[in-house]
Amino acid sequence: MTHQDRLSQGAFIFWTGLGITSFVGFWYLASILGFVPKQFLPPPHEVLIKFAQLIKEPFSGYTLITHIASSFQRFFYGFILAVLIGVPLGLLMALSKFANQLITPFFESIRFVAPIAWVPFAALWFGTGIGGPVLVIFMGAFPPVLINTYRGAIHVDKKYLEAAKMLGAGKLRLMAEVLFPAAIPSIIAGLRISAGLGWQSLVGAELIVASSGVGYMMVKGQASIQTDIVMSGMIAIGLIGLLIDVLLRQAEKLAVHYREI
Repeated sequence: MTHQDRLSQGAFIFWTGLGITSFVGFWYLASILGFVPKQFLPPPHEVLIKFAQLIKEPFSGYTLITHIASSFQRFFYGFILAVLIGVPLGLLMALSKFANQLITPFFESIRFVAPIAWVPFAALWFGTGIGGPVLVIFMGAFPPVLINTYRGAIHVDKKYLEAAKMLGAGKLRLMAEVLFPAAIPSIIAGLRISAGLGWQSLVGAELIVASSGVGYMMVKGQASIQTDIVMSGMIAIGLIGLLIDVLLRQAEKLAVHYREI
């Protein structure tokens, strides 16, 4: 690591720490000085205490860890489904003009519909089962996966495709052995966006069509006017989302390193 990199990293840590400290400080002032009633804005230490209690003590039938596990299971199913469908479709659209013309109108008609707009349909079709949240997550996570896969694959140098065709490669091999490796950095960048939208969509779905999960826990906390529980859920959502993004960011670095080798 160069001296400039260390200075840049040090500045990032300083400003991040300053931002967090300022936020918590204003939060304390607003709560302690009574700018907002304590019932609706408890001080940070009370929220942290409640967060720790929720890890051990059930609320709405489950501990916080169980609620998180339930939420993450739904997110995982919806996100993986988006990847399994979005990546092959994006590669196919980049390879075939016919497929592109066939898929694009349908895709364009649904990608501008907010994931939360699918919640009423999810509730009607699946009730409070796992299918409803998975559908909402999929609708949030699918568009970025397909778009970034297509953009990464469409810019592959045509001479590589022509060379592979001359060697007898069919469409499946072209997609798997030429387009996919070249599009990996773009795909992973899309996965980061997709994961963020999917995780946000999950919470919205759980507010309405779930009987467990962090979003469901927050709804129950709001119904009983327990702001510390609602804020504990927000902290859990933020931490899990950050962890998902960090893991995908590391995968993105590995992909870039792989291409440079």
